[in-house]
Amino acid sequence: MDELSANQLRLFADRGYVVVPNAVEPRLLASALAEVDRMITKAPPRGEKRGFHFYWVNDVSPPNPLLLLLTDSSAFDIISALIRPLQLTMPQQAQVSINIPPFPHRPGGPHLDGISITEPSGRPGTFTLLAGFFLTDQSQPDMGNLWVWLGSHHVGAAYLTEHGPDALLNIEHPVYPMAPPEQVVGKAGDLFLGHYMLGHNMGGNLSGDVRRVVYFRLKSNMHVARWREYVQNPLLEFAPLRDVTAP
Repeated sequence: MDELSANQLRLFADRGYVVVPNAVEPRLLASALAEVDRMITKAPPRGEKRGFHFYWVNDVSPPNPLLLLLTDSSAFDIISALIRPLQLTMPQQAQVSINIPPFPHRPGGPHLDGISITEPSGRPGTFTLLAGFFLTDQSQPDMGNLWVWLGSHHVGAAYLTEHGPDALLNIEHPVYPMAPPEQVVGKAGDLFLGHYMLGHNMGGNLSGDVRRVVYFRLKSNMHVARWREYVQNPLLEFAPLRDVTAP
């Protein structure tokens, strides 16, 4: 079974994210790229659009090539091992995120997902972790990279421990003190895994290529019932992280 190394687990626990190299084999990557290109051709960004543009795929199911990035690559085993003994709930939605150059953008700060648009029940749209599949290279900064605020999942959890978990609804754009951001780098076929509470945002693209990433917002089978505990205890759903960081 594929799983993260002890060092990768420590990085995820401390920094809030990790990039797993070569998680997706070339045939799955090629099929997903072809599907994204088909989506862009069918519904191209308007006019001279530059910067980020999203496509949402609802009720995603096999044999959709986007879902196969998760289910038919090593990613499924890696993520399952990361949350065991909990189980991974299959996602119902995929997000295709493209970033069209030239886009000389610098984000002013991070955001958290699922707050401005809640679920029908009124529950914030929290989840366990964000999985991002790189369909194109982002091996250097300013290639449409995702920006992340390192360790901010711990800072946010401390804030919500003090103010209560429902205060999450007030911090879509958190302003509590955080470490400086860094740009996530990787190559086509790599897998980004980020904690839900990790502050993040879209960066600029000064390369010559349209950046393509497929995201899934993944939940464990206990997440919805215990989301209030989770946003105050960032390792709650990650037993392997607790094991490697225990004194």
